Amino acid sequence: MPLEKKTDTPLMEGKSLFISLEGIEGSGKTTQIKKLASYLSKQGVSTLMTHEPGGTPLGKSLRKLVLDHQTPLKNTHSEILLFIADRLEHVDAVIKPALDAGKVVLCDRFVDSTVAYQQGGRQLPESLVSYLNGLVSIRPHMTILLDISPEEGLRRARERSALDRFEKETIDFHQRVRQMYLSLSEKEPHRIKCISIDTLSPEEVFEKLRPLIDALI
Repeated sequence: MPLEKKTDTPLMEGKSLFISLEGIEGSGKTTQIKKLASYLSKQGVSTLMTHEPGGTPLGKSLRKLVLDHQTPLKNTHSEILLFIADRLEHVDAVIKPALDAGKVVLCDRFVDSTVAYQQGGRQLPESLVSYLNGLVSIRPHMTILLDISPEEGLRRARERSALDRFEKETIDFHQRVRQMYLSLSEKEPHRIKCISIDTLSPEEVFEKLRPLIDALI
């Protein structure tokens, strides 16, 4: 069940919000989450930064497994089940307790990643992805989609570090992921706010992101 959206008053201590950032490889989600956490902290807002996969001790092990390009996953369902296991533990162990404590949770990837990568990229059935995501009991109040072309995103990813198992996928895979993200943003414009970032610096991206957060809180 989605969390109740609170937008009627300015955010004060003790009022929780759940904000996720999404995007393909090289879209700069981690950079923007750090900028956002710093921005909110300066306003006295208690925040928690987290990410998927890897937001729990179990998640760290799963993250290493699913991102390693040498991981031999033979069954087409193994990958999505690992991601869902990570998310279920992440929600109960990290996200819900932080929300109950009145914090703003900033999460690098959440349920939309599963739709984009597993349904879009891997082309798994929508019914399967929807059912597994349905096991997750909460949804973000707002999702920021950092949209970038796969060519530019992968170029940035290569400059950042060695490519992981997903980054090594074909350009067609990344195109499908991006198109699924854009489709989701068209279906849920009230929740998913899309920012095109191909030609923008991190500072310029944040200046587009900040008003969205201000309007929410």
